Amino acid sequence: MKRTSIAIAMLCFGGAALAQSQTIVVNQAITQAEVQAAQQGWCQALLDIGATYAKSGQPAAKALAEKVIDSAYGYQMGAVLFKPTLTVNPQTFRPTRAGALSYFVGGDPAFPKDSGFALKGWTKCEVANNAIFIAGNSATTMGKVSFTGKEGKVTTVDKTWKFVKDDAGSLRIVVHHSSLEYAGS
Repeated sequence: MKRTSIAIAMLCFGGAALAQSQTIVVNQAITQAEVQAAQQGWCQALLDIGATYAKSGQPAAKALAEKVIDSAYGYQMGAVLFKPTLTVNPQTFRPTRAGALSYFVGGDPAFPKDSGFALKGWTKCEVANNAIFIAGNSATTMGKVSFTGKEGKVTTVDKTWKFVKDDAGSLRIVVHHSSLEYAGS
């Protein structure tokens, strides 16, 4: 009896060791390089939407903007805390996909003051982070984003983004706050 108990114990412990060595570990940690790539991707997407608008019109720009929003933002995960730069009360905040889409390309009667931020003819978009805070599967950035217009005028905004990784390991924007720099008095 004693040998059987020892043999069973060895099998059990051996099986546990085997199970541990085959354990699947999911680490959704975000890297600084991923954050900066997501920011550059956002800038490029904004320029691409504007170029599509100039070449093919608002419907084509809207179709591209929908793809960008679906791949860059976390609306499929829930509300996104999105406060765009050029919005006014009572539609300052855009927690829905429809609100974000209207902000970028306009044309939605539910958001009558939106003219389409991505359609303004930006020729350059540059991110200058002041700080990046990474904690596991989320990263928050704060800094400046500069947009260059057709005539070379640069508009700089203060921007905060929070990124999380979705279940597929893709970064998603879940907080996006943007405001014009304070001009002083």
